[in-house]
Amino acid sequence: MRTVITKIIFSIGLITLSIASTAQTNEPLSNTKVFDEGKGSPKAKVENVGWISGHWEGEIWDGRFEEIWSPPLAGSMMASFKYMEEDQVGFYELITIVEEEESLTLRLKHFSSDLSGWEKEDETIDFRLVELKPDTAYFDGYTFKRISNNEMHVFILLENEGETQETQFVFKRRIN
Repeated sequence: MRTVITKIIFSIGLITLSIASTAQTNEPLSNTKVFDEGKGSPKAKVENVGWISGHWEGEIWDGRFEEIWSPPLAGSMMASFKYMEEDQVGFYELITIVEEEESLTLRLKHFSSDLSGWEKEDETIDFRLVELKPDTAYFDGYTFKRISNNEMHVFILLENEGETQETQFVFKRRIN
């Protein structure tokens, strides 16, 4: 039951992410940025975020996760994400970072443990690049921050009960 509730909360949060990223909030969201159409996206190549590649894992909510990123190749990177609770898969994500219009776009799709999709077949959740620093990639409401070669923090804007909040995922590099 807990897995179903987590899936519903996470799904609603991410589906409303584009709305949440433009919502007003009273508290500053210091680790995420929102896309400004007037400014557009900075020029970037996937090699600029190649440090994201690797096998990562961590804990959040009442479970744990793993995310595996491929190195940059052919103007893109891809990842698989798995959330597990009580040794059962809660959901998966397929994620890409692709070069578009001389910048980067992050796209993701969610899947249940049986691989049935959450989004419609031809829909993705898209996050355009807002700002790029040597150790931080700010996408629209979705930030990757390199802490060290073996630790990365990801911040995602989620809406919870009408309030926009940053959710932090602490990634540790898996060393076999």
